[in-house]
Amino acid sequence: MTLRMINPQAFVERPKAVLFDLDDTLYDFATAQPKAMEAARAKMALSLNVAGPSFDAAFAQARLDVKARLGNTASSHSRLLYFQRTIEILGFRTQVLLALDLEQTFWRSMLSSAQLFEGAEDLLIELRAAGIRLAVVTDLTAQIQFRKLIHFGIERYFDVVVTSEEAGVEKSGLVPFCMALEKLELESDARVWMIGDSSSDIVQGRQALNCCAIQRCDALSRARIYAESDAAFDSYPDLRAAIAKDLS
Repeated sequence: MTLRMINPQAFVERPKAVLFDLDDTLYDFATAQPKAMEAARAKMALSLNVAGPSFDAAFAQARLDVKARLGNTASSHSRLLYFQRTIEILGFRTQVLLALDLEQTFWRSMLSSAQLFEGAEDLLIELRAAGIRLAVVTDLTAQIQFRKLIHFGIERYFDVVVTSEEAGVEKSGLVPFCMALEKLELESDARVWMIGDSSSDIVQGRQALNCCAIQRCDALSRARIYAESDAAFDSYPDLRAAIAKDLS
C-alpha cells in the first residue's frame, strides 16, 4: 500500500470538512508544465526568432524578477507577467499581444495535457456522499484556477474556493485557510482535513487549522515527509481504502 499512516489518532474524529490544494495535489501539474513551456518556446521562436536556450535563460530571469518585485502574492505566479518580462529582457519593446498569446498558449497546452490523478475524483465523490463539505485552497490567480476546476469537471464537488488572489496573500500565510473556514461557516476549532503536497499546505495548514494534515507525494519512497504530516500517500485509491471507515 503506497500510504504511510504516521499519526493514526488524527483520523479518529470524522472531519466536518476537507480542504484540498489544487496544483500537484488533485492533478499532475509537474508533468504538464514542460509541455506547456515547449509550446511557448516554439511560439517565441516563430514570432521573434529567439532560440530556445535564449528564451529559457530570459524566462528564468523574468520569473525571478517578477517574484522579487511582487513577493508573496498571487500575481507573482502570473505567466502573463513572466512572458512580458521575458520579451523585455531579450531586448524587445513590450509586445502586449505576443505576451497575451504566449500566456494563452502556455495554459492551453498545459490544460490539454494535464490529467487528474487516478482516484482523485472518486475521493471527492465519496466525501460528498458522506456529507462532508469540501473546499479548494490554492495559490495563484482566480481566473486560471477556476478554469482548471472547470476543465477537469470537478468544480461541482466544492462548496467554496479560496485563491491567494482573493486572500491577498499566499498559503505561506494563514489567511487563505482562515478564509476557507469562514466561507464554510465553521469555527476555528472545527475538525478538518487538509490534503496537499507542499509545506504551505501541511505546515501552514496545521498552524491555521485544527486539522489532520495529509501529504500527497509523487513517490512515497523518495519523498520528504514533513514532520507535521499525519499521513502521506502517492495513490488516491490507497488513501480512499485507508480512510473508508472514517467516512461511514
